[in-house]
Amino acid sequence: MLNPTQACFFRGMALLTLLAGAGVVAAAPGANKPDPTKKSAVAGQLPEGSKLTAEQLALHIDRLIEQKTTAEKVALSPCTDDAEFLRRVSLDLTGKVPPADKAVAFLDSKESNKRAKLIDELLASKDHGRHLANVWQALLLTRRVDNRRFLQYYPHVEKWLAEQFNAGVSWDKIVRGVVTATGPVDKDGPAAYYLANATADTMTDNVARMFLGVQLQCAQCHNHPFTDWKQNEYWQMATFFTKVGAAGNPKKAAKSGDAIVISENPKGRGRKKANPSMKVLPPKFLGGEQPTVKANEPVRPILADWMTSPKNPYFARAMVNRTWGQLLGRGFINPVDDMHDGQVNSHPALLADLAGQFAASGFDVKYLLRAICNSQTYQRSSKPSGNNGDFGPEFFARMAIKPLTPAQMFDSLALVMGPSAPEKGGKKGKGKKYGGSPREAFVTFFGIEDGADPTEYQAGIPQVLRLMNSAQFNKAPFLASLARSGKSKAEITEKLYLTVLARRPSGEETERVAAYLTKNGNDRDAYGGVLWALMNSSEFALNR
Repeated sequence: MLNPTQACFFRGMALLTLLAGAGVVAAAPGANKPDPTKKSAVAGQLPEGSKLTAEQLALHIDRLIEQKTTAEKVALSPCTDDAEFLRRVSLDLTGKVPPADKAVAFLDSKESNKRAKLIDELLASKDHGRHLANVWQALLLTRRVDNRRFLQYYPHVEKWLAEQFNAGVSWDKIVRGVVTATGPVDKDGPAAYYLANATADTMTDNVARMFLGVQLQCAQCHNHPFTDWKQNEYWQMATFFTKVGAAGNPKKAAKSGDAIVISENPKGRGRKKANPSMKVLPPKFLGGEQPTVKANEPVRPILADWMTSPKNPYFARAMVNRTWGQLLGRGFINPVDDMHDGQVNSHPALLADLAGQFAASGFDVKYLLRAICNSQTYQRSSKPSGNNGDFGPEFFARMAIKPLTPAQMFDSLALVMGPSAPEKGGKKGKGKKYGGSPREAFVTFFGIEDGADPTEYQAGIPQVLRLMNSAQFNKAPFLASLARSGKSKAEITEKLYLTVLARRPSGEETERVAAYLTKNGNDRDAYGGVLWALMNSSEFALNR
């Protein structure tokens, strides 16, 4: 059986064989602002019209990453071990740590392709769609003072997103569904997106950032000071949303329980002029042409056609850059939603190639995730090796260390400790403030700022104290059965480590825990102490 380092070597050799004779050459760095008038702003390394499988694309990723590290003489960290990979990919694809029995099965497997099989298994799980839905609802349904009455409708959007991701619906169709949403907001669907972004300007800002990777908000009142975006361009884009809204007073309707229906009225004036800088202009695609709009015709479907086209210079690049950032800790361009020619693009050719292949796949999100997760680049250890500790993260020579998000923390705690784990989320009557569930209360309490660096620890002392002083740590249901199991101290220690950290303990750790149990008693309370220590460790709090 090959060890991880040997496996990395042979995959690299396979890469050379696969791409030999493909006519690929190194691309010189250049401007990275998409130009709608050109087919491609950056020449990629893949021949035009090529269409790779996810496995082939994984090898291509490694080739271009290694090409840059070789040129800059940056050492690459070796592949991470199976336990660390299992935990990493489980958190990234399902949003929580793997169950202990799954960890045992994976760690004990002798199959040479077990990592690829695990990736496929996780992508096929219901937890995958739920996790992606959780990520995207937080990006799309921003929490602000002016929309807090609508939090009760957000779960409908999240459920719809989960269904779309799990069904393998392509990204262009998901985005089309969001951008053109209509109907009652209390039904399963994305209509509540228009309550979360209640004015044409907030809608424009969110659509541009999330789906096009462009920050336009500075162009509301004046020409953008750092990019070429003009104020007229902003309001021409915003015009696509000015006639979308809900009849009556949505806030009063939400309070009274009356129906709220989102619709687009081509004849009407639509949303009120919430921004004093608003200009009334004909709709025009961002950086593109002005479409022909027929009288009484809804304009959002026209915008969706342009946005989700494979020829759109922003759409595929924005999703690729954001997805890469979510998995690797930073995008090729940072921030991931501010992609313009003034920003550094660490790997122009790779970003162009990944965007091209994502579009060629029919905007298949699972294809993109499968390709990245199967790459050596994703599977590298987070530990510095050679001289790569002296270089920045933009080389991707080692995996970035990412703190667990609040949602990942909550779901992992619930998985480890069972139904009794979730805390009640504050005093009676406070639940609705957070959306009505203990999970919402936890995520809000541990919440991180929109656009925050995923590698920075955002929690502070209150959050740490909440975890350390939680009574739930010694009330996990499995502790009682563990105390009655008659297992040896070594077996109990292994069970706790597999449950919490998805790995087996070292010999030293086994001895240390055994000494603790001997001193404090081989019972539920003593096991709870070990569990408390593991759950409050940096190893649990970090995705490495």
